[in-house]
Amino acid sequence: MDASARKNIATEYKGAADEHGKRPTGRQWIRTSKRDMANSSLPLFPDTVATTGVMSAQQIKNVIDQGHILSDRPIEPIQLQPSSLDLRLGARAYRVRAGFLPGPQSTVLACLEQQGDDVVALDLSSPQIFERDHVYIVPLMERMRLPRKITGKANPKSSTGRLDIFTRLITDYGEKFDRVPEAYTGPLYAEISPRSFSVRVHHGATMNQLRFIVGSPPPSDRSIRNLHASQGLVYADDGTVIDANIARGLTLSIDLALGSDSGPVGYIAKNTSAVIDIGKTNYYETEKFWKPITRPPDGRIIIEPNHFYILASKELVRIPSDYAAEMIAFDPVIGEFRAHYAGFFDPGFGDGDIQGVRAVLEVKAHYVPFSLRHGQVVARMIYERMMQVPHRLYGRELGSSYYNQGLTLSKHFIRAP
Repeated sequence: MDASARKNIATEYKGAADEHGKRPTGRQWIRTSKRDMANSSLPLFPDTVATTGVMSAQQIKNVIDQGHILSDRPIEPIQLQPSSLDLRLGARAYRVRAGFLPGPQSTVLACLEQQGDDVVALDLSSPQIFERDHVYIVPLMERMRLPRKITGKANPKSSTGRLDIFTRLITDYGEKFDRVPEAYTGPLYAEISPRSFSVRVHHGATMNQLRFIVGSPPPSDRSIRNLHASQGLVYADDGTVIDANIARGLTLSIDLALGSDSGPVGYIAKNTSAVIDIGKTNYYETEKFWKPITRPPDGRIIIEPNHFYILASKELVRIPSDYAAEMIAFDPVIGEFRAHYAGFFDPGFGDGDIQGVRAVLEVKAHYVPFSLRHGQVVARMIYERMMQVPHRLYGRELGSSYYNQGLTLSKHFIRAP
């Protein structure tokens, strides 16, 4: 590790200390959080519909206002999504040889120190290129001081997943990726590894998001069936409700025909040295980065390992305003492939004048070539009850990038009129 990296890690390490200049242990984090919660004079969740479930944007704002979510600079309203909070990259990044989990006895920064000369520090105050097939650890601007009974669950943002950027959240003393444990107090870090394209990033960019859960509401196929029966969750192209295949979640199948549309049924990422600036929107020409997949005459395509595919679900999906959803990224029972990177779906998704929107799938085979046929089940979606209906739902009013999506690449690429 060079002198610059050591100095930066030391600075981050000092920033994680408590008011007495000591870095708390895992148990001390929890005691601090309990103390702060006891000192709070305002109720965390006024006027809730449910006592457990996913927190809405206005509830997240309330938790921020009470000092349970902190940041190096004020959290901006644009970060508040209907059922999650966008997390921003901090001023530094560290290129490492391999990703890691710190485990119950260590912090992320201590693990970085142990990697020694394999760590290279980067200053994100000016744009930096994260190279394809390299791994980066980035301290985030936001940090937690969570009360009891609140946990966090992270996912890449949709635009991150559609660029094949593998992104996971890490906490100090963490034993799981993308999870913030109950009563956690401390910093957050993103592990970022571009897989198909090198990308240009900068301080303050948002690449993943955090959903807050109160209690431990178990997922239930019965509740999904009741929800589909009462409100409708999946639709055909003509907007009519269709039968839902519900087995350990709502199952979704692949569309390799896309109705009567003569356009592509998907895209495969090209092998290119070109760099994508994640801060640019509607900017890059599709042809330089993607090869379209034409409709296969026999209804089958073969996905090859180490290639990245953008495909779409056959079903049109709807998320009611009082629910959020998450797509399960990998299920070996369905097949040895990953069907989704950015799994969060907000309340109001697909709930417009025409009900239902296709789910865009980011597909990658793990070990061997895999044949997909039209209509084959490729993913499962879990629905989770919101504690309160968000004041603003996913869609045009919120400025959501994919509110009326069909088969859509990330927002960075020029869209056809």
